[in-house]
Amino acid sequence: MPKDQTSIILDSIADGVFTIDLEWRITSFNRAAELITGIPREEAIGRHCWEVFRASICEKQCSLRQTMETGAPILNQPIFIVNSEGTRVPVSISTAILRDKEDRIIGGVETFRDLSLLEELKNELAGRHTFFDIVSKNKEMHRLFTILEQVAQSDSTVLLQGESGTGKELFARAIHSLSARSRGPLVVVNLGALPDTLVESELFGHKAGAFTDARQDRAGRIAAAEGGTLFLDEIGDLSPTIQVRLLRVLQERTYEPLGSNRTVHADIRIVAATNRDLEAMVQERTFRDDLYYRINVVRLTLPPLRKRREDIPLLVEHFMRRFNQLTGKQVTRVSHGVLAILMAHDFPGNVRELENVIEHAMVLCQGVIIEAVHLPDYLQPAPPPEGMETREPAASRRGRWEELERGFLIQVLRDNNWNRQAAAQELRIGRQTLWRRIKRLNIQPPKVDGRSSR
Repeated sequence: MPKDQTSIILDSIADGVFTIDLEWRITSFNRAAELITGIPREEAIGRHCWEVFRASICEKQCSLRQTMETGAPILNQPIFIVNSEGTRVPVSISTAILRDKEDRIIGGVETFRDLSLLEELKNELAGRHTFFDIVSKNKEMHRLFTILEQVAQSDSTVLLQGESGTGKELFARAIHSLSARSRGPLVVVNLGALPDTLVESELFGHKAGAFTDARQDRAGRIAAAEGGTLFLDEIGDLSPTIQVRLLRVLQERTYEPLGSNRTVHADIRIVAATNRDLEAMVQERTFRDDLYYRINVVRLTLPPLRKRREDIPLLVEHFMRRFNQLTGKQVTRVSHGVLAILMAHDFPGNVRELENVIEHAMVLCQGVIIEAVHLPDYLQPAPPPEGMETREPAASRRGRWEELERGFLIQVLRDNNWNRQAAAQELRIGRQTLWRRIKRLNIQPPKVDGRSSR
């Protein structure tokens, strides 16, 4: 076919196409390739392909080089390239070998499809489940989001209760960002991390000479939060003495720095958080009842991750995107086996534990899919007893994965009141696909459920 006819055909293709010779120099570059990269054809031809694309895999995992060395084509691999403006562009690439009439290798060809619109759509959909970096589609969490917006408009003290790792600090930041004090500072104090001897000085500040090492005046965290919000994390760890002093701040909005007899006005809003049962502590007389009622003006209780398992896939994607940006990796998803393991785990450390699990897996993963071997040891399948065959039979592995999958599906169905349409939408699969899995795993719906005739 004449060369000009080949160019016409290539320019009519919506995907970017380029070819290289055996020295890795670009020999053709179609119109779509120009549009996606922002590089004119005349500038691209004759240059090495990595100089043009500056892709995320060019240095160590070049797909075209892999095809040239093995002869095996690669199809629809997601990567990022850098266009002429320095912007990262998500693309899907496919590679193949070029041969002449005598079947001799003369170069390679790569096609790439711009995924920017798809990425924007994914981000838009993800945004519907994101509230100030809090990722959730759980009904209770969305109820809290609504309350949060209303609470933020007032200046009332807020108490955030929930297990460690449930995201109490994220909620505090959201309250501050939505409030009239958003232009002021947000000062975070982890009271559980400070020894009792330092808490008073850290909160209220001190004058020079107030104690042995107080060589100069020092403003405390309350002063630092002036005009903004003071977030007191782990308030249940406060000693009785500090509780009395904090009570005055809440009642009168005044305090005295250590070693001073001058009363200072505090223009702050207080958000407190704890993972302890303050009501029980009040009954046990380890937490002052008057302080409890002062901080318990608006109480928000955050559910643990085990009670919002439908958020696990969303959070996994969220953390993978974050760590991809931080590390430059291109991990695209977790395997079905990994998702089954994560869905079956109770996560005593909640969202923070899941974040650590994904970070651990991202460090070990050298490909694009996180597998079970990349998970921390405590999430790995138990080793066989000593003396037994070390390799688990395939049938046993299948049974174990099916049991995990079965438990996962039952949990999703229960969360959706056994409505298969709603469950299928949550799982992002077809209703018939879900029905086949239910039959295969022998899941028996209850006699009275939320299934519809849809």
